[in-house]
Amino acid sequence: MAVTGDWTRIQPEPETNIMSDTTTGPQPRDSVLQIKAYVPGTAKEGSGKVYKLSSNETPLGPSPKAKEAFAEAGRHLEFYPDGGATALRQAIGAKYGIDPSRIVCGAGSDELIGLLCHTYLQPGDETLYSQYGFLMYKIATLASGGVPVVAPETNQTADVDAMLARVTDRTKLVFLANPNNPTGTYLPFEEVQRLHAGLPGNVILVLDAAYAEYVRRNDYSAGIDLVANSSNVVMLRTFSKIHGLAALRLGWAFCPEGIADILNRVRGPFNVNAPAIAAGVAAINDTAYMDSAIAHNDRWLPWLTQELEAIGLTVTPSVGNFILVRFPDADGKRAPDADAALQQAGIYVRRMEAYGLPDALRITIGTEEGNRLIVERLAGLMGKD
Repeated sequence: MAVTGDWTRIQPEPETNIMSDTTTGPQPRDSVLQIKAYVPGTAKEGSGKVYKLSSNETPLGPSPKAKEAFAEAGRHLEFYPDGGATALRQAIGAKYGIDPSRIVCGAGSDELIGLLCHTYLQPGDETLYSQYGFLMYKIATLASGGVPVVAPETNQTADVDAMLARVTDRTKLVFLANPNNPTGTYLPFEEVQRLHAGLPGNVILVLDAAYAEYVRRNDYSAGIDLVANSSNVVMLRTFSKIHGLAALRLGWAFCPEGIADILNRVRGPFNVNAPAIAAGVAAINDTAYMDSAIAHNDRWLPWLTQELEAIGLTVTPSVGNFILVRFPDADGKRAPDADAALQQAGIYVRRMEAYGLPDALRITIGTEEGNRLIVERLAGLMGKD
């Protein structure tokens, strides 16, 4: 990516338009050609057992009640879903004590990120996010003709002062993943409040709280109270992580009334499908199952962290359901070598080159069997077996 002036403002690459020799065909907006397509975590089919730990999915799967509700909804696929996802919004509202009319549901929080960018960015307007923020912020910004602005992090954690220093009169959206993916770090709520207080009133602060349910810190908040008492804060949540409904693509936003009204004008009329709505209602009401997923993570997140640190690897302190592991770049112990060694054992994790972390792998907390196998294989690679 070309660097001009302030390195944090992503400038178009010269002479990289793949359609530059085509003068008569359809042309996308220039910024679209700067997008590198998002590559999700994958796992290959094989003859042996596969451990897919590349996408931060829950190892426990979805609630049995959610699966039953999904199957029941599948009996009536001839009908359009409720365009307002009323039952789901009411269930979310009851769960968190918030007004259902201020909830907007989408096909994953990814769709909601895109809707915010498409709705609030004029060509050349800026979005702001931290150095290791979720890749979809950049993609959605460029797809909307905006300019992504990156603020450097401190200790792989968002830096409020660095972010505020990069706010300009072109800034329209500030994205804060809290906890952050892929680092697993978080900002205490006081820092989130300080970030919000430093923003102009016409700038929307988007709190992406995809991993909020996993956090066990007294100084953390997903941001519900801040949204409830502000006109320019949106909180995003997902059913893809702790609820285990990633295949259904289901997310939601809690918004000020004015922003909810705008998003409802531009979203698709049936953007959430009926089986997803039914499964989401069942999942969010199955508190016992969610508690079991939290308990599993509470046990194995610190265990995997400590075991990997004991064999000489660096693990960024995480409050999510994944860890970022850094590998020494010498003696064949680089992250690509570790990735290859894990794949030989049927373990698929996430490479981090796209985030500017070529020496790291992101590893989802898996089953007990998967977690122990990771330690065994990486210990062998590090000569600690």
